[in-house]
Amino acid sequence: MAKETGHPPEDNDDPNTKAGHLLHREPTREEKTAEAVAEGHDADIPSSLGYVLDERGEKQRKNSLARKPASGNNDDDAAHHDVEKGGISTPELPDDVDSSEDENVVWWDGPDDPANPYNWPTWRKVMNCFLISAMTFVTPLASSIFAPGVPELMREFQNNSPYLAAFVVSVYVLGFAAGPLLCAPLSEIYGRTIVYHVCNVFFICFNIGAALAPSLNSLIGFRLLAGIFGSAPLTNGGGSIADMIRQEKRGAAMAIFSIGPLLGPIVGPVAGGFLSESAGWRWVFWLIVIVAGVISLVMLLFLRETYAAVILDRKVRRLRKETGNELLRSKLDIGLSSADYFKRGIIRPLKLIAFSPISQIFGLYIAVVYGYLYLMFTSITTVFQTYYGFTAGTAGLAFMGLGVGSMLGLVFFSITSDKYIKKKAAEADAAADAAGATREGMKPEYRLVSVPIGAVLLPAGLFIYGWTAEYHIHWFVPILGTAVVGVGNLIIFMALQLYLVDAFTVYAASALAANAVVRSVAGAVLPLAGLKLFQNLGVGWGNSVLGFIAAGMLPVPFLILKYGEYLRKRFELKDL
Repeated sequence: MAKETGHPPEDNDDPNTKAGHLLHREPTREEKTAEAVAEGHDADIPSSLGYVLDERGEKQRKNSLARKPASGNNDDDAAHHDVEKGGISTPELPDDVDSSEDENVVWWDGPDDPANPYNWPTWRKVMNCFLISAMTFVTPLASSIFAPGVPELMREFQNNSPYLAAFVVSVYVLGFAAGPLLCAPLSEIYGRTIVYHVCNVFFICFNIGAALAPSLNSLIGFRLLAGIFGSAPLTNGGGSIADMIRQEKRGAAMAIFSIGPLLGPIVGPVAGGFLSESAGWRWVFWLIVIVAGVISLVMLLFLRETYAAVILDRKVRRLRKETGNELLRSKLDIGLSSADYFKRGIIRPLKLIAFSPISQIFGLYIAVVYGYLYLMFTSITTVFQTYYGFTAGTAGLAFMGLGVGSMLGLVFFSITSDKYIKKKAAEADAAADAAGATREGMKPEYRLVSVPIGAVLLPAGLFIYGWTAEYHIHWFVPILGTAVVGVGNLIIFMALQLYLVDAFTVYAASALAANAVVRSVAGAVLPLAGLKLFQNLGVGWGNSVLGFIAAGMLPVPFLILKYGEYLRKRFELKDL
């Protein structure tokens, strides 16, 4: 049985065996923590290195492993009840017991097990990464590709409401608020692949509904549902890539994965503008259906499950059939029910929103930044058609300013962020050594050094965009203003996201999910308020008001730099 479960027989006299044990030791808590965070989920969700739990959770895990009768007991039904439901009271395992010594615990068949996604051939990893990244490009693209065709849509449905015109674009992002709370826990229960496939099917179906929508209200409903199911690759894509590629090698893959959410909303209006002008707004949705359908079909044929817990669970079921041993269980199984996983995935982000000051402050800041982005998505078409006489097709090209600015911001942040925090941490460690104090390492607050740059660029870009458009200065200048907004937006967004990962460590996934909920709601609602603002004040003063609000938030990163560590420790949530 030891061979089947991937544990070599013990031989204390064999030096090679001893070396093997040293090479294949149980990962430390720090390693598991780093891996869980890097894989894009909370640390009490199984990672490729196993679990890292708090004291109570670790005791629950060991009790769960202990709750089974001796191996000589043949009552399989009772044994199954005992393991899964904890119906029989048994002595608690001592803290130093390693569950890997249990012959009924199934793990990988050695470090080179081909079933482990880390050991897949390069071509399979590339295929999986490409398919996931492709779908991650399509679903954000669908958020804004429709924007240039909105005037034609409103004429067809004989509706003059500017609020509905904006909401039909931004409601899609509202789906991004609900989607992560559903898709993330479901992927931890059933696996990444099945969630992708099911969500892709519904995403396509609801876009078909949008293409055939008989009324504006039905179109809004279909857009909302498409956004909910379209959030799956955004929510789980990073975890899928981390499942396959080790932390020290996944930088390039994650960079490629990040391009989709970054460029999708920018490229969308460019393609959508010309398509809606030449073929009508409904063909924008048919294009999404065609592209998503092709990618989904290829995913159905070639995408493989990457989540270690699900792969091992399938192995357990196979071995149970082959051996008749119902006591077999995955090393990553701690006895939590599907309902427990699902409840945890939904409740924890909501707790962070309600009780964590850091999560609340940064949630508000990112909500403003993200809301401004979608406010521009809904206003750029109108501004350039009204003030510069652009057609629907050429108005789509005006979105390229945001795209170029975002790419420049990404390059700047990638070059400076890690380099700065390493330098700052080294300086702090040297000072601690000189004072004989304990080293503190890389503080999350070091991530915020670039935020003031973005915080200055964001209002500056809004002022340039608003006033140059107001006075009909050459169209290149307001587009340049949107590029400045794109740089500032990206720097702020990336810095605050990484701060949340560093600050919440083992609960990083929940912190990011909480942030996604807040910012997506803002991205859907803020454009509605912005339209009234532009109607009353004009594009110049309207954007100035937004710029003044953004400038008013400039002290936030400085306050967090000064008080962030205190807030993190003072309001640490113990029971998540």
